[in-house]
Amino acid sequence: MTIGYAAGAFDLFHIGHLNILREAKQRCDHLIAGVVSDEMLELTKGRAPIIPLEERMEIVSHISYVDQVHPETVEDKLETWEQLHFDVFFKGDDWKGTDRGRDLERRFAEVGVEVVYFPYTRHTSSTKLRTALELLSREAQVFNA
Repeated sequence: MTIGYAAGAFDLFHIGHLNILREAKQRCDHLIAGVVSDEMLELTKGRAPIIPLEERMEIVSHISYVDQVHPETVEDKLETWEQLHFDVFFKGDDWKGTDRGRDLERRFAEVGVEVVYFPYTRHTSSTKLRTALELLSREAQVFNA
């Protein structure tokens, strides 16, 4: 049985998230979705999520492609592997060819984990949704002033 791991914030869940989980499930028998904790998002991205961890985990747990949900509370993906022992790690291709991506591939290769990249959904992202929400909020403030 092949165990796959796909990690993400899954904040403001959108089609890109669904696509990654769908594609990942097609390449493994058991898919674990790692949902990055609020604290880790603040540490790594410099901002808190819109949707809290418990709610994001609840949403992701109800996606039919997901067999298991794991709260990701450490920055080092190898530490997560030590807890879960997955065979394949799925990541957006925005990491492919980067120093961080090459380092991840090297470290995972040492423990026999394959890294598979999926196309990043450029037309929809949580960042774009967050920006749109901020703009709408500003417009509402001006309109209501």
